[in-house]
Amino acid sequence: MGQSSQGKNIEKILSILKKEYKNWDENVATVKQMIKVHNFEPFKSLIMAIISTQTKDSITSKVSEKLFQIANSPKEILKIPDKELENTLKSVSFYKRKAKYIKDTCRIIIEEYKNKIPSNFDKLIKLPGVGRKVANVFLSHVYKKDVIAVDTHVHRISNRLKWVNTKNPNQTEKELYKVVPKRLWRDINLYLVAFGQAICSYKPKCSICPIYELCPYENKRL
Repeated sequence: MGQSSQGKNIEKILSILKKEYKNWDENVATVKQMIKVHNFEPFKSLIMAIISTQTKDSITSKVSEKLFQIANSPKEILKIPDKELENTLKSVSFYKRKAKYIKDTCRIIIEEYKNKIPSNFDKLIKLPGVGRKVANVFLSHVYKKDVIAVDTHVHRISNRLKWVNTKNPNQTEKELYKVVPKRLWRDINLYLVAFGQAICSYKPKCSICPIYELCPYENKRL
């Protein structure tokens, strides 16, 4: 499949997923709750992104809301005793490590960036707990940058759909930039993650898949 026809295939599939998205009630409700907590405020969004790695969005939302009731600025978070911060984050994976990441990030934001969250990818990934996926999700959602954020869902599904043929998320990100039309870059994470959580999980629910006929995945089944 050439790049132009590949682009049309991607556009068609994303168009279908965008229409179906509203039917995945649990995912839509979770996204709305996440937005309610961070309201696209750069600092809150960044902290939630750090908390969210390898943690369910519903847990991230609850824990973040609890944290922001205690402190919602870098200065206020640094005032929280380490043990109290760890206890607040206890429901999330690697909570002790993330507590340290959050405090270290707050110090850097205060000392190096005068309380402003960087809008530059290279600066973001130097912050503790911020990898490529976290940085790109943040840039896409908060600063509306045209980037592709790749997590396990995006990596898995884009390989199943034969958009890419890659071994890890970093390779997937690089290859997706080559085949996905730029105006759709920001859609990739939102719709593929929701699709992966609701239908195209590790064991895909092919019988209810809205793109079954377009999917070339060799192990799909009704």
